Amino acid sequence: MLDAFEAILIDEGERSATMDATSRAAGVSKGGLLYHFSSKDALESGVIERLDALVTADIEAMMDADEGPIAYFLRTSVMENDPLDRAILATSRLAQGGNASASAALRRVRERWGDALRPHTKDAASLDLVMLVSDGLYFNNALEGGNIPGPVPRGTEMDALIALVEASARA
Repeated sequence: MLDAFEAILIDEGERSATMDATSRAAGVSKGGLLYHFSSKDALESGVIERLDALVTADIEAMMDADEGPIAYFLRTSVMENDPLDRAILATSRLAQGGNASASAALRRVRERWGDALRPHTKDAASLDLVMLVSDGLYFNNALEGGNIPGPVPRGTEMDALIALVEASARA
């Protein structure tokens, strides 16, 4: 049911993500949906909770990555249409629709990533460099739209970008 709600948010926007549309997309009765999610607010909270859990798992993977946290973070800034990307997009749609909890959740995501990366950067400017390069990779990926990869570095070009950022930013 959350997957269906998330898909509607991403594909059609917050206004289209009604309880009726969600129950249809999930293939359940509205009563079945209401049993699990008593309101649209409850569905929105579910998406935000999912985002939080996925970010927790992402930070754990970042800290355990053989290539190091900065390289992992930059590589995974290129959208892959994975569950984390979808949760970010869905939460962004909620925020664009005026949901203050979604806006706060997106700010927390950025703060959590920053907190995880801070010990691996030499100063605040270096952390800003890593975060802003990540933002640029994510944004450029979206330029092509949909699930089609955008104009982002790949392969050896990505390796060179990561090496440059790490050389400038590492603690």
